[in-house]
Amino acid sequence: MPLLVSTSYQPPFVLQNGHFQTIFPSLFRRVRDVSYHRIRISTPDDDFIDLDRASVGGDKLGVIAHGLEGSSCRSYVLGMVQALNAQGWDAVAWNFRGCSGEPNRQIRFYHSGDTDDLNTVLKEILNRFDYRHIALIGFSMGGNVILKFLGEYSARMHPSIKAGIAFSVPCDLASAAHKLKQPSNLIYMKRFLLNLHEKIRIKMKQFPGRIDDKGYHLIHSFKEFDERYTAPLHGFESAEDYWEKSSSKGFLHRISIPVLMVNALDDPFLSSSCYPYEEALNNPCFFLEAPRFGGHVGFMGYGNGGNRYWSETRTVQFLKNQCNWK
Repeated sequence: MPLLVSTSYQPPFVLQNGHFQTIFPSLFRRVRDVSYHRIRISTPDDDFIDLDRASVGGDKLGVIAHGLEGSSCRSYVLGMVQALNAQGWDAVAWNFRGCSGEPNRQIRFYHSGDTDDLNTVLKEILNRFDYRHIALIGFSMGGNVILKFLGEYSARMHPSIKAGIAFSVPCDLASAAHKLKQPSNLIYMKRFLLNLHEKIRIKMKQFPGRIDDKGYHLIHSFKEFDERYTAPLHGFESAEDYWEKSSSKGFLHRISIPVLMVNALDDPFLSSSCYPYEEALNNPCFFLEAPRFGGHVGFMGYGNGGNRYWSETRTVQFLKNQCNWK
């Protein structure tokens, strides 16, 4: 019954605010001294995906998936890369299509259930390198993708893939989309839609006449954006169809390797449906930890200068203790 009722994340009072934990790291955290080597791989539909690898010559690898409109250069990704490298483990940060600084070639880009692209990434890594142990690590949307993949592909998982860890996961996409519509989350919704609008503008230049942004200013929610863009561009019938088929929650019962999911109870992005207690109680491989604090992809460090965030130390701890990584 791997429902973790206790947690080691007990931040001081100043960090006990979900919005502060969500906003401050994205604006002010700086992670230096991470050196990447870029690898461009081809997809079956004549597109490309850019991977950024930070190698220290290890035989263990963490594959890291960022959140919505993130990239391999976000501080939470760089911090995780640094934490893995410090243990002698390699890291590969996967940039979703169109998130590596260069527009992808196809009219589609990425979505929250895009396990086919993750499968392409892992096949390429397994073909190129000889890692004995691989862990999949995801944040927010990236966490949803890896959890869905680990359930969806459980019967045909490569034996080198040993573990999964995901933070701040909107595992029920419909309820999370409705949560972000609340007035208290207006600042986040506006920022996401602004960034996504730029992506649509790029697609308009690439594919004139096939996509447009007429009336975009009337879009105020993920329901409206996904209905107009995400669903039709990626083969779904509607926003609801996309959310239902892409939510990782329905795949958690099929997970068959050790997986840790950490969702803070004060995460402003997550509804009550995004804390899958029943799934954790019924699957001995699926560990759910729900700290009282942490915000959305926050889990800020404290003590020792706060240079290592708790999410990073927790990842290392889980891989060492639960998966016997040394």
